[in-house]
Amino acid sequence: MQALPRITVEVPVVGVGAGPADYEDLAQYVDALRRPQGLHMTLLHIGILEDFARDVSEWTKGFTGTASAIRETVRWLRALPVLDGFSGPSDRLIVLGGGGISGLEVNVPQQVHDYQVSLVEGLRGLLDGLFVDNVDDFILSSPALGFRYPHWVPHVAVGRPKARSRQPVEIPTMTVTFGESRIRNGQFLPAAD
Repeated sequence: MQALPRITVEVPVVGVGAGPADYEDLAQYVDALRRPQGLHMTLLHIGILEDFARDVSEWTKGFTGTASAIRETVRWLRALPVLDGFSGPSDRLIVLGGGGISGLEVNVPQQVHDYQVSLVEGLRGLLDGLFVDNVDDFILSSPALGFRYPHWVPHVAVGRPKARSRQPVEIPTMTVTFGESRIRNGQFLPAAD
């Protein structure tokens, strides 16, 4: 049985540094370096759509059904504005989550921060429209959304840290270039009615 896809709003990485060798040099700091073709920066994680809808339904004690939550979420996702491509410098690797992921921390332009904030505000509006009370509590406790931290750190996950230390690792500065925003796994979203 194939796993259901996770839905995120992201920007794909279209270039790291001056060429492939700059990215490959990260292998001196990172184990299991990810393939450059799949690199991206997540702007908003929705998770598995069915799980998100179930979280909403359970939170509202069934007042909002899963079918309604899916329909409205898909409608909201498809109406999101597209963020134009951009680039930003990175000069350090940070340890993410429980320590198993190493990411390039990227200094992104202000419009990227503004767009990410607008996504979270839009999510709050969506949830309000789905009759979720205590929206911020829901966002921080929904297993599907998986929010662990109250603020967003722009990063690109690149592999596993070689060192056990959770301290950032300074690297030679490189520019990371991103394409325009997209919905990851958007092709799996149900058709809007």
